[in-house]
Amino acid sequence: MGQLTFGSGGAYTICYTDQTGAAPRPLPRRTLLYSRWLRNSFIYLLILVAVVAIVFAFFNSGSEHEKIGFGQVISDIKAGEVEELKVDDKNLTVEYYATENGKQVVKESKIAGTTDIATFLGEQNINVTGGPQGTPAVMLTFEESGGFGPWFGLLLNLLPFLLFGLFLLLIMRQAQGSNSQAMSFGKSRARLFTGSKVTVTFADVAGVDESKEELAEVVEFLKYPEKFAALGARIPKGVLLVGPPGTGKTLLSRAVAGEAGVPFFSISGSEFVEMFVGVGASRVRDLFDQAKKNAPCIVFVDEIDAVGRQRGAGLGGSHDEREQTLNQILVEMDGFDTGTNVIVIAATNRPDILDPALLRPGRFDRKVILDAPDVKGREAILGVHTKGKPIADDVAVQTLAKSTPGFSGADLANLVNEAAILAARRNKKIITMSEFEEAVDRVIAGPERKSRVMSEHEKKVTAYHEGGHTVVSHFMEHHDPPHKVTIVARGMAGGYTRFLPDEESHYRTRSMFRDQLCTALAGHAAEELIFGEASTGPSNDIEQVTRIARAMVTRWGMSERLGPRTFGRSDELIFLGREISETRNYSEKIAEEIDDEVRRLIEDAQERARNVLREHRDLLDKLATVLLEVETLEGESLTKLLNSDPNEPWPPPESGLPTEPPAPPVSAEEPTRRPAFEPKPAPGLAWEGGSQSRVDGGN
Repeated sequence: MGQLTFGSGGAYTICYTDQTGAAPRPLPRRTLLYSRWLRNSFIYLLILVAVVAIVFAFFNSGSEHEKIGFGQVISDIKAGEVEELKVDDKNLTVEYYATENGKQVVKESKIAGTTDIATFLGEQNINVTGGPQGTPAVMLTFEESGGFGPWFGLLLNLLPFLLFGLFLLLIMRQAQGSNSQAMSFGKSRARLFTGSKVTVTFADVAGVDESKEELAEVVEFLKYPEKFAALGARIPKGVLLVGPPGTGKTLLSRAVAGEAGVPFFSISGSEFVEMFVGVGASRVRDLFDQAKKNAPCIVFVDEIDAVGRQRGAGLGGSHDEREQTLNQILVEMDGFDTGTNVIVIAATNRPDILDPALLRPGRFDRKVILDAPDVKGREAILGVHTKGKPIADDVAVQTLAKSTPGFSGADLANLVNEAAILAARRNKKIITMSEFEEAVDRVIAGPERKSRVMSEHEKKVTAYHEGGHTVVSHFMEHHDPPHKVTIVARGMAGGYTRFLPDEESHYRTRSMFRDQLCTALAGHAAEELIFGEASTGPSNDIEQVTRIARAMVTRWGMSERLGPRTFGRSDELIFLGREISETRNYSEKIAEEIDDEVRRLIEDAQERARNVLREHRDLLDKLATVLLEVETLEGESLTKLLNSDPNEPWPPPESGLPTEPPAPPVSAEEPTRRPAFEPKPAPGLAWEGGSQSRVDGGN
């Protein structure tokens, strides 16, 4: 029954449309592959010839006939045993009158290349025109060779030399390839997107109107540079986009390139850094050389903090590869050669660690802060992402914008996509409001855990826990009203309560924090009130309450006893919402007073929650009973129940509110399990600052 906060503060992200445009790809890839095949065809031909020669050498070199000497052939002919003698160059095929196993006996022999077989047989008084068996005569015939034999023999003789030459050729090509790789090791790996095809424009970006206005000047300079030159003005050489992850920094830079219609070089800061010193600097030089050849153009460096970290902070000294790369970037951006129309746009979410020389005017003249979107910005972003999709008439975009504080453009794009997937899964033709509400819950708390089996006692504990959050928040003056409460397990939570702010709030007061502490502890107080003791479910509630109370005392000066001052110095990741370390600058006595103030704030909030629940015990029982029946209440139904008479039945007959069927009972075959109240805290975002909207998750 933990609480997952999705509110404002350091973890807020900015709205923008996360539509990426596919840049035109270079076409000559197939042509290059074809030409490479032609260049390598000779090697493949040599390999084929060698294979054929080896096959013929091993499989065609043998013979099934017995080999005999030439003298034995003459003796057999004189004895009248040979019927026919076939001559093929130096090869003799001897066919006998005798048979063996029903087949004629055939033997082979060879003669010298200078021997005339017909003359030799005549000198031996052998008739070469044939005769009866038993007489010294033989039928002498000559056969013409196919012509492959001499060449095949020559090929076999040359085969070792061919293989050796092929081996040398492969070694030379391998060395040549390694040499070319070594020469291209210092080349830039930036991807070039030409401006001939517009993929992303400012019309695709919503919720960041101020940032678009800042970058519109860059577009105007790239289109009409003479307008600025006539007045002696110069466009900023560098624009630094600063904001949390996923706020559209890359998309904005692509929109600038799309609007200006100029080449766009995109590279990540980590692609400059290599193991060898000097490689990153070489890549920076090559990148800016390419940019100058394509000027006017835009160079976009994403995550520049990977290479622009403040010098002297590492252990490598002045010869460190990152520092060498940074030095080259500094020179290229504002060195002696300054007459180029190359604009550098960089993005980072760690501006606190960037080198001061990189941030000074002349390099990055302008910083564009992408702040968290307000409700109007979220509404505009939802309008962009829902455009072209079949949306039902009951979809209230304004309500969705109010219920998603802290959502970035990527979150809202994911929300719309999840709603479309849910509609397709339910075999619908249009996307209705129910799919959007379900998508909001999925993005915040995760998917429903329908396979989770809960005992009746565990369901009752969850119902009263979430009912406590809902009832107390309903009666808190400075707290957002509840919008949805459910006991359906989702993600890490066994149930949760979601609030809908009436208006966007960027500042928080002491009264707002006190009501927030009271609402957060209401689940713990409800369990104690109903069951006599609390379970381990509210563990994350207590953790969040402790953190907020300590921040009220040590960071925001909201303690009447200690006064408006801060205690301790913390190092934080500004746009990532994480605290690295904390340095104490106060004594042990002050530390005890801080602990006392934190304890007092928490105990006061818990006592207030108990009093509200005791006063409205009937409403708490009614809400818990309804939750056990329908499992989920939201929107108008929840508001009417909280404003109804606790003694009246629900739903009232005249209300016309639909009743959801109860969940099917667990069958006897399904395994049961023991009640377990051991939740894992869901990873939440910062509670500090901004709207109070959050999700109180159960179990």
